[in-house]
Amino acid sequence: MRNYDLPFIPERTEKPRTGGMTMVMDKGIATREAEMMLETSSHLIDYVKLGFGTSFISPNIEEKIKLYHEANIRVYLGGTLFEAFYVRGMLDDYQKLIDKLGLQALEVSDGSAVIEHDEKCELIQRFAKNYHVLSEVGSKEAGILISPGKWIKMMTKELDAGSVKVIAEARESGTVGIYKPNGSAHTGLIDKILSKVKPEDILWEAPQKGQQVWFIKFLGPNVNLGNIGTHDVIPLETLRLGLRGDTFFTFLPEDIKNKYK
Repeated sequence: MRNYDLPFIPERTEKPRTGGMTMVMDKGIATREAEMMLETSSHLIDYVKLGFGTSFISPNIEEKIKLYHEANIRVYLGGTLFEAFYVRGMLDDYQKLIDKLGLQALEVSDGSAVIEHDEKCELIQRFAKNYHVLSEVGSKEAGILISPGKWIKMMTKELDAGSVKVIAEARESGTVGIYKPNGSAHTGLIDKILSKVKPEDILWEAPQKGQQVWFIKFLGPNVNLGNIGTHDVIPLETLRLGLRGDTFFTFLPEDIKNKYK
């Protein structure tokens, strides 16, 4: 939706889309807040993640899930909750919970608990038969470094096992995984990942504005970005369209750049 015409605005994909996706992290917002977000941003949101274990204690999650589904948004529970069920030997109960909530998507992750990768891929394959599976690669622990080759191997195997998207871990803080402790991107790591894994298959967690700017400048307006705050959906879209200072000149023709930059 655009309220008026303006030249030199980049083309954006529209729902249902496989590229240019935005995943929002709902960390326990009220139902009314969810309604307000959808009123302004439902056309821009592809996934809502009920972050980490918030669905265990947040009230009215069934009502919120219904709202999100009516807005054509896939909802899934945070990967940390998947791991909480896994380490307790309760994956059958987890699947029953997914079905009870009417969810068609889920996340398979191993960011907190150690899961042998072959077993993780078997779990992806198991759930991919009936659900829209996203899997997450990377540790939530600061200081744990994974080689580029291992990132590539894990992402490739998980996509082959049935993941619709592989999520590049950053946590809600944006200071681990594909980012350095100061929040800046591990550019060498990302370059090497992209040499072997198609960008449309990756959903990059980018909770900080600077990270969103970096990816938009590097991969364009239709990069898949996740862990976006509930109040940051429209601000992110203006970054994607070059209508915010950080990306203002990114999509303009060279003659305008040379004249005004």
